Amino acid sequence: MAIDPTTWPAQLRAGRVWLLVVGSATAAILLLRLLGLPSATLFGALLGGMCCALSLRRPPKPPRRTFLAGQALIGATIGSLVTPATLQNAWNARLPILLVTLSTLLISVLAGRLMAQRGEVSRVTGAFALVAGGASGISGIARSLGADDRVVAVVQYLRVLLVLLAMPVAAAVLDGSSAGHPRPPVQAHSPIWVGLVLVVLALAVGLPLARLLHIPAGPLLGPLLVATVVAGSGFLPDPTVAEPLQQLAYLLIGLQVGLGFTRSSLRSIASLLPTAVGLILAVVLTCAGLGWVLTATTDMAPLDAYLATTPGGLYAVLATAVSSGSNLALILATQVTRVLVMLLAAPVLAQLLSREGQGKREG
Repeated sequence: MAIDPTTWPAQLRAGRVWLLVVGSATAAILLLRLLGLPSATLFGALLGGMCCALSLRRPPKPPRRTFLAGQALIGATIGSLVTPATLQNAWNARLPILLVTLSTLLISVLAGRLMAQRGEVSRVTGAFALVAGGASGISGIARSLGADDRVVAVVQYLRVLLVLLAMPVAAAVLDGSSAGHPRPPVQAHSPIWVGLVLVVLALAVGLPLARLLHIPAGPLLGPLLVATVVAGSGFLPDPTVAEPLQQLAYLLIGLQVGLGFTRSSLRSIASLLPTAVGLILAVVLTCAGLGWVLTATTDMAPLDAYLATTPGGLYAVLATAVSSGSNLALILATQVTRVLVMLLAAPVLAQLLSREGQGKREG
């Protein structure tokens, strides 16, 4: 039975509704963390928001500024992964990294086209749902680029989950073949103020710059570009965005997407899941094939190549690389390059697919 908040006193109604939303999201986040599932904050907030959207007669809408703040924080977080060492390793291995990145982008677009063949989603939505890289960033900018962010978020995090489930099996099979790569030293975490300075610079410079230059998906890409330049230049020593700020960003984006669900959209997404799972598995296997190509054409060990080409689960990839003594520097350079290219290419890809779809309708 649906809840009717209109019976509550007007002055308390909005506050109680938001308490219900935040409480539902918090319960879902705690449950997902207990189950050990990935991206618990973002996906838990999405589930909590979705439950409230489907049960309340008048679900609340988050202020647009909070959603933009979530995008900006995620952009700063991704940009902080770029360090001078990462840039150097990416340059040294530029040809294989370029091969992996462009091939992964092509695979993602083709898989998205196949999903769009069902007619239930647009080509833009299909491509963004299956693009392999930056799940939180892609989910954050999907709506602004003309995609259905509900489909994109669900399929993106389904991909991350399947990648993580496959990773222990792949590591167990391939481990031992990465011997000879010394484990990189563990760097001490920088003081919290360093990460805060990076975030302030990224938001204070990146947001106005994105508006000035009319950058598509500017609230995410503007701070991302500024954070990339600041972190990659070495201006700040090993900047790391504080974990609470990261979790806040995931919470804001998860709630925004979750509260946009309706019963009809949920039914359409449920009908897409079998197709999505099949396409995700095809993308994962094809990317594993790219790893095999790298092993055959370079001196990369099989486990290193697999971890470098895995389409998602960046932090789990890095944890596996550290525990197995893999070539962490090369793996990080490849994964971060892929994420950055996917996010930067997203606005261009959206325009191309939209024009193509419009041209076919007119024809």
